[in-house]
Amino acid sequence: MPPEENDPWAKLRQATRARIGLGRAGDAMKIGDVLDFQFAHAMARDAVHAKLDVATLKAALPGALQVHSAAKDREIYLRRPDLGRALAPECLETLPKGDYDAVIVIGDGLSATAVMQNAVPVAQALLARLGGMKLAPLVIATQARVALGDDIGAALGARLVVMLIGERPGLTVSDSLGVYLTFDPKRGTPDSARNCISNVHGQGGLSAEAAADMLAWLMREALRRGLTGVGLKEASGLTHEGAAPLVGQA
Repeated sequence: MPPEENDPWAKLRQATRARIGLGRAGDAMKIGDVLDFQFAHAMARDAVHAKLDVATLKAALPGALQVHSAAKDREIYLRRPDLGRALAPECLETLPKGDYDAVIVIGDGLSATAVMQNAVPVAQALLARLGGMKLAPLVIATQARVALGDDIGAALGARLVVMLIGERPGLTVSDSLGVYLTFDPKRGTPDSARNCISNVHGQGGLSAEAAADMLAWLMREALRRGLTGVGLKEASGLTHEGAAPLVGQA
């Protein structure tokens, strides 16, 4: 009889990417499981330290502007999260003030890998769903934390800011994209005033099309009701495989 037929965990492993019911070799883990863990850890570290390919993003999204946070390099960014939340003063003059309904910001966050793999499909799918909405030029931000979008949105005069950002890598997924929506962005906005759609990636996560559907609905409701965050729950009736049941807050 094959070993997997004697393994009570085999069927459960087919339903999750979590490491459950790992076997033993004496008093240690099996070498295959150890190597798999080390590989996943290396992938996560690489994602955190990877550099965003801004040129490729600009080629895919013509007209995009580029800014950076007050963190001058990756080492400072990782040590000083506060600097990643503030726009560098010299970038203010590159953002044209206007009367915009929304601005889409793509930030590297903690996984440039996630951004390079998922941000362009999400942005393109979203733009196709926002007919009639007055949009500011798309912005690409480096050394970015979620709250950097508040400075960018305020500088542009946008009523909404959408931040597409690389999520903190885990040991099962290192390329997951997060999406944050904030009404009336300004410095000091609490996370409770944001909506979040997470787990956007191509390895069993939420697809770009599904994320764009949910986000477009939230954006229109946010503009209609004048709020985001805990007061705005996703109730579009859309159902997608990989979607979280609730995206009411960050």
